[in-house]
Order: sequence, then C-alpha cells, then structure tokens
Amino acid sequence: MKKSLLAAALGCVLVSTASQADTIAGVYVGAQAWQSDTSGGFADNNNTADFNFDDKTNTSLYIAFEHPVPFVPNVKVIRTSLDNSGSTLLTSSFTFDGQLYTENSRVDTDVEIDSTDFILYYELFDNDLVSFDLGLNAKYIDGALFVVDSASNTQGNTEFSGIVPMAYSKLQVGLPFTGLSAYFEGSYLSFDDHELSDYQAAIQYSFIESIAVDMTLQVGYRNVTVDIEDLDDVYADMEFDGVFAGLELHF
Repeated sequence: MKKSLLAAALGCVLVSTASQADTIAGVYVGAQAWQSDTSGGFADNNNTADFNFDDKTNTSLYIAFEHPVPFVPNVKVIRTSLDNSGSTLLTSSFTFDGQLYTENSRVDTDVEIDSTDFILYYELFDNDLVSFDLGLNAKYIDGALFVVDSASNTQGNTEFSGIVPMAYSKLQVGLPFTGLSAYFEGSYLSFDDHELSDYQAAIQYSFIESIAVDMTLQVGYRNVTVDIEDLDDVYADMEFDGVFAGLELHF
C-alpha cells in the first residue's frame, strides 16, 4: 500500500514538474505559405489607380519567446513578404513618381513590400481551454513600387518605409485531449488618414507533443489592409488576403 502511494506521489511530482518546465520558458518558431490575392493600387496623390495583380504565394516567418517573469512582456517577431505584380489597362489617368499615366494605356506594376512586426504582449489567460494575449505591435513597413508603360516609355519607382504602432491581440480556444484548437490573431491601427490592419484566423492540429518539442499544423485565412496617405510621398490603398498553411514548433 505504501509502495502504491509512493508511486502515485512520484507520478504526480513528475507530471507537475513537466508542466512547470513547459511554463518556465518557451520558444515558438513558425513558417507559413500564404496564397495571397492582391487588390487596390497606389499613386503619388489621393487619386490612386486600381491595378490588376496576379495571385502569388508569399511567406511569413515568426519567432516568439514566452516566460513567467511578472510585468515583463513576452516577445514575438513576425516577418512577412507582400510581393506581387501584374498588368493593367487603365480606366483613368493617375500620376506616380512625377509621371503621368493616361487612360487606356497598359502599365506593368510591381509591388515589393516587407513588413516586420515587433510585438510585446502579456498572457492574460493561458490554459488548455482558452488563452488570450494583449499587447502592442511596432510594425515596420519597407516597400518599393514600380510602374512601367512600355508603349510611351514612361516609368516610375519609389521607396518608402516607416514604423507604425498598432494594438495587438490573440485569442485561442482549444479542444482538450484532441490536439485541435482555433485562434484569431490581429493588429490594428487607425489614425489621421492612415489605416492598417493585419489579422488571421486558423485551425490548428498538434500532431507531435513531447518533452523536447511540440509540432503543430495550421490552416487558415489572413488579411492585410494597407491604406496610407503621404508616407514618404506614397499614397496606397491595397488589400492582401487569402488562405495559408503553416507549421509551428514549440521548444
């Protein structure tokens, strides 16, 4: 009887230790492939053009570090590419980089935008059923835009960059003992004439759970909206959205 009680107590200690070890510190590393559909356009004033873009697979990489130190926020960094190109028959004239592109001309456009999110957040709830994070996101946008009208030999390009402070939150709901969960994660800002949002919703399945590493598959939808006015003389109203698939490792 004593041996049974000792074994049970030892088992409880081991389970408790493993659980505490997981909450002492954790590193999350993830990668996503995102089939993004791009719409909207840009110009060097409020009269932005509306371009046609091809569908393209973009990527997103992230790493997060969580710890139990009180009052010290957790840290997450996300790197996302927002690249696309296309050809458009203009339905109206617009100006870009000091050049005039006239109605009924065909232009080729190229968008090369990278965004890096530096997020500081707190875990307000953290259990197998519900977890909720809240924090601040300093989103750094670094982009280059190109327009070419080969018929008239008119071309223009410009670069822009800036740091945009945004509110950040993440809500995750789990189904215990199944490995299944769902989450909604997003950042949002609206001030002056700028409006930016970046959110995603996904279903996850944890197919490997071990002491060394957890591995989780993700399938979901992501939407990024960039509505800026006069950021380094760039005006843009663009939307990137589509489905993604990802893999996350938890050490």
